[in-house]
Amino acid sequence: MRMWSLENLPFTLCIALICVRSAAALIHVFGYEGRQAVVYCPHIQGYEDYEKYLCKNECGNDDDVLIKTTETNKHKYSTKDDGKGLFTATISDLSLTDAGKYWCGVTRTGKDIYSEVQLDVVEDRCCDTTSTVQGNEESSASFSCTYEPENKDSEKYFCRGNQPSRCLQNAFITSPNQQNGRFSLTDDKASRRFTLTITSLTKQDAGLYVCGVHRNTGLDLFEAFELAVQGWCCVKTNKLKGIVGHPVTMHCPYPPQHRDNRKFLCKGYNRKNCTDMVKTQSRFTLQDDVSSSSFSVMITELKAEDSGTYWCGSDSQWNVGNHVKIQLSAVFEHQTTSTVVSTSTVGSQLTNTTGKPINRMSVLFHPVVYIIPALLLTLTFALVIVCKCRMDKRRGTRANVNRDTTNEAAIEEVLGEADIYANQELVLSEKLPTKQRRACQRNEYTGEEQQDSVYRNISASEDIYFNDIYINS
Repeated sequence: MRMWSLENLPFTLCIALICVRSAAALIHVFGYEGRQAVVYCPHIQGYEDYEKYLCKNECGNDDDVLIKTTETNKHKYSTKDDGKGLFTATISDLSLTDAGKYWCGVTRTGKDIYSEVQLDVVEDRCCDTTSTVQGNEESSASFSCTYEPENKDSEKYFCRGNQPSRCLQNAFITSPNQQNGRFSLTDDKASRRFTLTITSLTKQDAGLYVCGVHRNTGLDLFEAFELAVQGWCCVKTNKLKGIVGHPVTMHCPYPPQHRDNRKFLCKGYNRKNCTDMVKTQSRFTLQDDVSSSSFSVMITELKAEDSGTYWCGSDSQWNVGNHVKIQLSAVFEHQTTSTVVSTSTVGSQLTNTTGKPINRMSVLFHPVVYIIPALLLTLTFALVIVCKCRMDKRRGTRANVNRDTTNEAAIEEVLGEADIYANQELVLSEKLPTKQRRACQRNEYTGEEQQDSVYRNISASEDIYFNDIYINS
């Protein structure tokens, strides 16, 4: 019997080794690329003082051993033994090639004890799809995430950015602490949905968000959102001009779902501190047109102090897309009068730029009315001078032809005076205005050829008489 026990000893040790190696459950470890993974390796009591190690592949030789507990750090590996049945191995700066099978080993006499480890490495980003949430400055925005029934008691959290590996560490709100300033978290276990709400949005709130569900095994579950915040600077301003003492109407559209909301019109440069004019001023009347999803506010009698910035809307939460900004200018009636006259049809009514009729007599005082007559008067004066010169020259020609040519003595007597009259003619012509002098010279040149034959037949006395007539004229 003793002999049988010795013969079967190797077989018994082999069975025991197999049992020791397979007794521990598979240790599944997950890590993100560029981050680190921690492998927790429990061992049987009684081996607290034994050497432990982490190896890869089949651990067939020393080259497969990555690090031992006798080595605190080795390359990107490190170990720690708590002396209470657990040692940990940390792999830093993970890469996708680090994924695979590892072994936690305990060194002992004979065959070592092993625990199998499976390491999965994934990219540190989230997620395949990203939902977009639209928010307005100074309003609120919410986005929700779902979870499985087995995770109803798990920790839920939100963080900013797109790195799942740091999300829980950098979470600004978690389910155990559901309020943090402007951020609040609610968990509806019936619908398995938890929601983040951000109030008093600012432009700095825009960006990527990740919601996570923590799990004890495996990677946490994540969903990604991108929040867009529209600022009030982007609200379009409608400019409106009205005449003091006259009525003016402001029109404000609103979303169809706001048909039952209270509509309002308030005045003030700061939308958060403006005065409701419909409530405080009897001159302001509001009329709602549900069929066109718009309402109008009429000021029955506009005053100069009504100029300013107005906000009309149908949402007390001041959402950007549900409000209209109006810049109203109140001007006096004489400021709107224009001298622009419509001449599209003969006898049409004169109007100013506002379309109001104006008095035709007022147009006569416009500078254009004086310019045109002045030009006409100048042209008329020039034509009179030209005609006068022509008539005087014709008159002198006829007189010279009809004069008595028989008084030769008289001719000789006055020959000495011819130069004097000629000089007087030159002096007078030089005293004439430049335009008149040029006009006369042109008339002389044009008539010179026609009268050449006549001048050849005119005697010296006739020239003297012509000069005398010209000087007198």
